[in-house]
Order: sequence, then structure tokens, then C-alpha cells
Amino acid sequence: MRHVLILALDTSSPCGSLAILRDCRVIGTVSTWTDEIYSSRMFRQLDFLLGELSLNLREFNLFAVVAGPGSFTGLRVGLAAAKGWAEVYGTPIAAISGLEAIAAQSHSPDSVLIAATDARRGQIYCGRYVRPMNQGDEGLALEDEERVMDPAEFADALTGMSENSPLTVITPVPELVSKMLSDHKVLPASRVEEASPILAPLVGRLGYLRAQRGALDDALTLAASYVRRTDAELKWKAPSEI
Repeated sequence: MRHVLILALDTSSPCGSLAILRDCRVIGTVSTWTDEIYSSRMFRQLDFLLGELSLNLREFNLFAVVAGPGSFTGLRVGLAAAKGWAEVYGTPIAAISGLEAIAAQSHSPDSVLIAATDARRGQIYCGRYVRPMNQGDEGLALEDEERVMDPAEFADALTGMSENSPLTVITPVPELVSKMLSDHKVLPASRVEEASPILAPLVGRLGYLRAQRGALDDALTLAASYVRRTDAELKWKAPSEI
């Protein structure tokens, strides 16, 4: 049986990460957290990882990349890299939500998972994921849409959801989320579970599952999912307002 060689990339956060997988097995990963933005050191780390494993980009069967939400600049760099590689090597792309990669780390038995991460500016990115009804099904299903909320909105949303059934908030910033919930007196039915900020290994595994379903993109169809509007959009004024 032919194995699927996957290069997974996350440039959505300051730490960022790269991983190489054969099918769902991680064979190499690298991530660092410094003052230098990740998108500027990504290619050095990629050269290192490829050299360590004696691989080159033309050998990969799939590129898996976080399409959002996260740093606008970081996402643009990661998606541009994936698009360029896909165009040059004719390799398909799996566009993965960073929030789904967070939710996929949960060990909670709860059927409802709220993936959350710091959106800066006093806000939080979040998405509601549910486990499949049938044991044979793989992956998580996103309900509604991923959002950006301020602490009060986030607390109100959790209070409403946790009244019906227990749920778990899984996040790489548990201190921030716990403080939000405590400040707004969210029901104790909302548990907080810590997730790793190193997302590339999960992105690769989710990409592999996406490839099995045939839900892939190419250089033309790959698009970012920013969730929050850019500063340019927020500050834009119609001609009549100028």
C-alpha cells in the first residue's frame, strides 16, 4: 500500500510549527517561540526538517495548512507558500481550521467541545464542535460557524450552551479562558482543558482524513478564513462618508 507523505504547516500563531507525516504518523516536527515572527523563520526551519529527513518538496503527496483564524500576516505567508508549492509540484492542499486542530486534541468525554484561542485585542476566537453520533465516524463536526467574541459575548454563549448539556472548552491559553469564565461567572458545567499550541502534527492528521474524503483544494481554490475583518475593512469608509 502506498503511503501518503504530508507536509503540515501552521503560521497562524507566534510559535508556529511544521510537521512531516507518513499517513497519520508524525516523523518530524519543529517549532520555536522567539521575538522574530514565525513567517520569517519558517523557511529556515523547513530546510532543516527536510535535511534531517533527507526529503525534498517534490516527494510530498499532500500539503496541509492552517487556513485560519489567526495572525493575518502569518496566514497570508503560510497560504502563499502552500499555493506556490502546490502550483509547482501539482500537489493537492488540505485547508484546516486551527480551531479544529485545537478541538481534535481533546480527551473529554463530552459530546460538545468549544475550541478557543487568543484573538488579541481583548477578544477570543471560538468554534463549537460536536463528536460524531456513530462510533465508526471520524473527526469532529463544526456547528454554526467559527467566531470572534469579546469576553462577555463568549461567557454568555457558553452559559446558554452549558444549560442544556455539559461541554468542554479546549484551548492553548487556559489561563486566559479560565479568567474570562470566572470574571463572568459562567456555570461550572463548562470545563477548561489545555491544548498544545503546536498545531502542525494535528493539522497533518486532519489533512490526511480530509484527503481520504477527497475534500481538498489546489492553488486556485485555497482561501483564508480570517473570521475577523481586517483593519482595512474596519477602517474603510464609503465615498459618501469622506
